[in-house]
Amino acid sequence: MSETQNSQSITVSLGAFSFVTALSGASVTLALPRMARAFDVSAALSTQVVQVGLITTVVFLVMFGHAGDVFSKNAVYRAGGWVFIIGSLLTGIAPNFIGVLVGRFVQAVGSAMVMANAMGIINEHFADKERAKALAYNSMFISVGSISGPAVGGLITSILSWRWIFLLNVPVAIAIMFWAKGAFPRPRLTWADIREQARRVNWLGQLIFSVGVVLMFSSGWITLPGLNQFTNMMVFLIGGGIVTALSFLQADFAPSPWIDPQVLRNITFLTSTSVLFLAMFVNSFSNILLPFYLQDYLPFSPGVSGLIVAAQSVVMLLLSPFVGRLASTPERRPQLVTIGLAMLLVSQIGYAFYGGQSGLGYVLWPIILNGVGMAFTLTPNNSITMGLVSPKLAGVAGSMNSLFRTIGMAVGISFATNFLYAQLPGVKHITRGLGTTYLHASRIVFYVAVGASLIALIINVWRTATSKSEM
Repeated sequence: MSETQNSQSITVSLGAFSFVTALSGASVTLALPRMARAFDVSAALSTQVVQVGLITTVVFLVMFGHAGDVFSKNAVYRAGGWVFIIGSLLTGIAPNFIGVLVGRFVQAVGSAMVMANAMGIINEHFADKERAKALAYNSMFISVGSISGPAVGGLITSILSWRWIFLLNVPVAIAIMFWAKGAFPRPRLTWADIREQARRVNWLGQLIFSVGVVLMFSSGWITLPGLNQFTNMMVFLIGGGIVTALSFLQADFAPSPWIDPQVLRNITFLTSTSVLFLAMFVNSFSNILLPFYLQDYLPFSPGVSGLIVAAQSVVMLLLSPFVGRLASTPERRPQLVTIGLAMLLVSQIGYAFYGGQSGLGYVLWPIILNGVGMAFTLTPNNSITMGLVSPKLAGVAGSMNSLFRTIGMAVGISFATNFLYAQLPGVKHITRGLGTTYLHASRIVFYVAVGASLIALIINVWRTATSKSEM
């Protein structure tokens, strides 16, 4: 196989699995209202189906990125694909809500193994100029999956059952794994090699990090005496965040760090991943709240709601190749991110002023602008991030990038959900009967998204000015 053919095979293989994972993720959020009623759980509790997946992915992302650097990115990536398939099957056949959460945990372990090494594989096989295009194509596959997810998920939920959202992953992912076998040959590793490397792993750092991440999101299961819902969430979020930060500090001084100190001490790299964190934090607000607004407050069916939500991904799909070509020039990347974040900010203002009107134009314009903003933000910012590290650190850098992306989504979903329902005490399901009470609570939530967008924009402008002054 020629080098060009191999590069194309890698791009398509990575993209195909990105499509499947994006399809699954986009379908889940749309199905939450139906799942809540099927298992007789509250709308707030049903979001744990998404949260468990995100939290698990966050816990294992950097560990599997490090494993890819130490052992083999191909081996970890391939194993992750099969774990994802098993998790999808377990979720689809789960007999109760706990079973769904267990299946989502297994599925997320597989996703973490895949995500932690995808960008590292791209970084290894593509030069800087071509890397932005490869990342853009991967984003395009993700966009296609995100587009198909709401539409397919809405159709399946309306006609069959939410279970098929997960079960359909199984045959599709198996076919991709067999087809992609040639693109990711299995390395020859002996058990002696594995044991030797495992002895040098900083397990303490990974343990501290895992405890911190779990604590950040424990407010959904644990309520401290004398605290209301919002205060309880903030205590766990801040406390868990401090423990998580300590794990990075421990890694910096450990004899065998689980995160390379060169990455942790790269301020520009951390700034870029912070921009990504804030963008995903903001984007997750609409992703988790819109299905309930469209299906439970407005009179849209799951199928129509899926098509409406898919508008964001359609825009990202159409713009990703164009933005990827623009981002092939390093000097343009910060400016593209600035444009994207500004559009993301305006879209959140649009969400904040949603009301009871069900006109498509009224509902769609913030969603479309949100898609434009994310398209102009993600690929250029990812290119900036991965261009800051050497190829030997590509695995841990890629997993750190995916970590900030995923933890931004997890924190955003947790914050938006808890903050909304903290303003609606005693409310189990969103209904039209809540009237302006719900709309006011939703508006306050999206005001926070506006503020976070502004912070991300300021950080990016500062990053741009600082990088120019260093030239």
